[in-house]
Amino acid sequence: MRISRVDFLFRPAATIFAVIALFVGMSQGSAYQRLYNFTGGADGRDPATRLTFDSAGNAYGTTAAGGDYDFGTVFMLLPSGEQHVLYSFTGGFDGLDPHGGVTLDAAGNLYGTAVAGGGGLCAGDGCGVIFELSPSNGTWNEATLYSFQGGDDGFGPGGGLVFDKAGNLYGTAPDGGANSAGVVFELSPTRQGWTYKVIHTFTGGKDGAVGSLGLLLFDAAGNIYGVTELGGAYGAGTAYQLSPTGHGGWKFALLHAFQGSPYGANPYGGLILDASGNLYGTTYYGGQTGMGTVFELTPGPNGIWQENLLYNFQGGTDGSLPTTTLLFDSKFRLVGTTSTGGRPSCDCGTAFRLTLKDGSWKEKILHYFGKSRDGSYPNYGLTLDQAGNLYGTTPYGGTDGHGTIFQIAP
Repeated sequence: MRISRVDFLFRPAATIFAVIALFVGMSQGSAYQRLYNFTGGADGRDPATRLTFDSAGNAYGTTAAGGDYDFGTVFMLLPSGEQHVLYSFTGGFDGLDPHGGVTLDAAGNLYGTAVAGGGGLCAGDGCGVIFELSPSNGTWNEATLYSFQGGDDGFGPGGGLVFDKAGNLYGTAPDGGANSAGVVFELSPTRQGWTYKVIHTFTGGKDGAVGSLGLLLFDAAGNIYGVTELGGAYGAGTAYQLSPTGHGGWKFALLHAFQGSPYGANPYGGLILDASGNLYGTTYYGGQTGMGTVFELTPGPNGIWQENLLYNFQGGTDGSLPTTTLLFDSKFRLVGTTSTGGRPSCDCGTAFRLTLKDGSWKEKILHYFGKSRDGSYPNYGLTLDQAGNLYGTTPYGGTDGHGTIFQIAP
């Protein structure tokens, strides 16, 4: 089963929304802080986004709906608590339903994707776009860098973008491609503009099908790592590597085919890498109870990678069905979110931490969502600041039911 990416006239917007930071949580003095409540109007709704921070501590993200035209926004949250809408999508050539957040370059420009809109013809509302927002004299100008056509180039990009060292952008489109199983793409800056290229077309067979919600991962050698939600030898998704050939091409290598319960199945978040070259991630299904897993992939001889399950979600108060990309905190503990599970009265998700102790990983719940209007269903994981604070969004819940931005202190 695949999670819907949509469930959850260019005009820069300069509206500023004031916000009062409210402490909510399981008890007085909780480490959880709700930073912003989306109203569902011009400020946006359904923040299906990871958060990106600049050096001044401003947070950037996207809402899949709301804004001036109800087609989504790009927003900035200041440390003071003020929310600025940087751009409201019109639903035309500029795109609609932006998911997955934005990526910041050294000049302060923002890059992201929208699931629909643009110049292609897909289901009547466009095939999606890659966009750039550039600051200029206090306003933000939007440019469509690429408009998907719904053919061999893929369509429906619902995840974020990542830069390589040369300034090229990479991402995935879960639909379309020559085999209708999605693609991995590269977008390269040139003097004439940006050039789009597919660097891998999924077959839907052993290599996998459908890209993930998480970012692609680069290692120091310039290799790309990612996962597919479906396909593979068991139909439960794959982990893969793309290596540059030195001639502008890329070589695909299958690292692992997920098997399903009692092992992991259907990874939706991205991968992270430790100093020893091991990969870590989550699966939405699989494990001992079918409620998802946290896994490690360890390289072995002959290119064969071993899957080690670090944690099996039980579907109760420990959480269930994670779509998160994990992160390491300063103490090498794994941190993430589950989209459901947690508080029995709500089943609204959790924020969790795994600590390696006595040879096994122990889970600690950092927050149960679904109390005091603190938000529900945190799908896009967490972002860590230098002080060890965790930040994220919920697409639902909050005072007005349209989503929140939150912080969890260490």
